[in-house]
Amino acid sequence: MSRKKGSALKEVILDNHGIGLPLGQQVRNHVLAKVDSGEWPEGYRIPSETRLAEQFGASRMTIHIALRDLSAEGVLVRRQGAGTFVAARRSQSTFLELRNIHSEIEARGNIHTTDVIKAEAVNSDLGVATEMNVVPGSIVFHSILVHRENGKPLQIEDRYVNPQFSPDYLEQDFTKITPHAHLMATGPLEEVEHIIQAVPVDEVSRKLLEMQQGDPLLLLRRRTWSRGMIATSARLLHPGSRFSLAGRMTMAR
Repeated sequence: MSRKKGSALKEVILDNHGIGLPLGQQVRNHVLAKVDSGEWPEGYRIPSETRLAEQFGASRMTIHIALRDLSAEGVLVRRQGAGTFVAARRSQSTFLELRNIHSEIEARGNIHTTDVIKAEAVNSDLGVATEMNVVPGSIVFHSILVHRENGKPLQIEDRYVNPQFSPDYLEQDFTKITPHAHLMATGPLEEVEHIIQAVPVDEVSRKLLEMQQGDPLLLLRRRTWSRGMIATSARLLHPGSRFSLAGRMTMAR
């Protein structure tokens, strides 16, 4: 028994190269390293949340959030009652992947927080109905969030959600879970559309993002489809002086 404990302790010391990083990011790095090295191959059942919590000296909630985010990104597959497994590798990535802003910020060793400006059910006007491909006047869910990195606003997330895809969307606490994580766990997203624009800065966005006069504003418009319907449409606004978009594609052989 003592030998097993010693081995576990050694594993923590060897894997914990990210001293100073949040525990959630250390767990994330540990899992990704095991998967990327091939030590945990496709279909491998990874250690339980309880075992990982003991290994890293973290709470079950910290482990749960890290594994949930990796599942939302397609690295892991969580099966109710069976455990968490390494997902099949994708042979090709999109130009702009569906990434969780919470994970991106933590990957930089920083702290992510969210301000909820609005979360409500609304009657869709003609513009929203056209964007969501629903009948004008139909009920849709609307949320406006401000994502912060170390307290500094990085993104305004202005999102409409089809209630048929996520009927419990408004019941989520978006200070604890991102819309991205919730939506990815709700159902399969089969198609995504991205449009990137530089747009004039309106006064509301300028204040929410704490931008200076004349700073550029970068808009990423994103729509996703699931089960033949438009699941969600989002306007992601970023201060151009503090944010950039990058993509990397693996060419099909």
